[in-house]
Amino acid sequence: MIAVISCDAGGAEIVSSYVRRQNLTARFVLEGPACKIFERKLGRLEICPLEEAILQSSSILCGSSWKSDIEVDAIRLARLHGKRSIVFIDHWVNYRDRFVRSGETVFPDEIWVGDDMARELAQEALPGLPITLVENPYLLDVREELKGIKKRQVASLGSASILYVCEPIGEHALLRYGDRRYWGYDEEEALRYFLNNYQSLGMPIERILIRPHPSESVEKYFWVQKEFDLPIEIGGALTLLEEISESDVVVGCESMAMVVALAAGKKVFSCIPPGGRECSLPHKDIAMLRDVLKIKRGSQDES
Repeated sequence: MIAVISCDAGGAEIVSSYVRRQNLTARFVLEGPACKIFERKLGRLEICPLEEAILQSSSILCGSSWKSDIEVDAIRLARLHGKRSIVFIDHWVNYRDRFVRSGETVFPDEIWVGDDMARELAQEALPGLPITLVENPYLLDVREELKGIKKRQVASLGSASILYVCEPIGEHALLRYGDRRYWGYDEEEALRYFLNNYQSLGMPIERILIRPHPSESVEKYFWVQKEFDLPIEIGGALTLLEEISESDVVVGCESMAMVVALAAGKKVFSCIPPGGRECSLPHKDIAMLRDVLKIKRGSQDES
């Protein structure tokens, strides 16, 4: 028996895929976006209190969250009761920050990562911790599901459907560092930067679908339709894979959804604005919008 603890969407996707693929017998402690994600993949589940789940299990497997403390609390309790703790990291950024709460660092017994790039980053950021490479079960699921989703037929005029995947960047920075612009930008600045410069993609636009992060409300982005006279719709009604499949281009900052889009064969752009930190995703196929703009402006100056 294993206790599975999860809250945030990224960790929930990877841990739920692992549990399903391994057909694990588990006690589940779920909060926030994780509840719907696990239910979508595993059906209705009985949710247990944290300490009860740990006491009934031989070890724990967690995601990691920026807003919730549930996984860090689980690691503490597991150590108190002599149970082994594992955290499956779902991303390529902020490895150490995931385990810091109120100035205290609480590491698990072992870290799992999904690819070689993540392993190298984790070994650098978390020296001394056992790092294990476990092929990313979520991306394996994505590749299988994509085979059953009908590919979008590009309109005859060559116009493009763009999916913009949001992240609560400012909320994360405010919670951890007390400054919404700790990384030099927030989610509203990034979205405005893209919408003010979408022409740099070099294609007519049929639709811009803005998909809120699972931790965000749909209403958060209603202002965009009022501020910009563009064919903007608010997404999230379909699954991420369905909305990716119905799009030609995917734009975001450094979301896991952008990596999923790469797996789906889409063109992917990061729209972190000038003054913001570099995109932390190590995937070379992700183009930087600000670099595209520099090249275009340089070409115009030459002409």
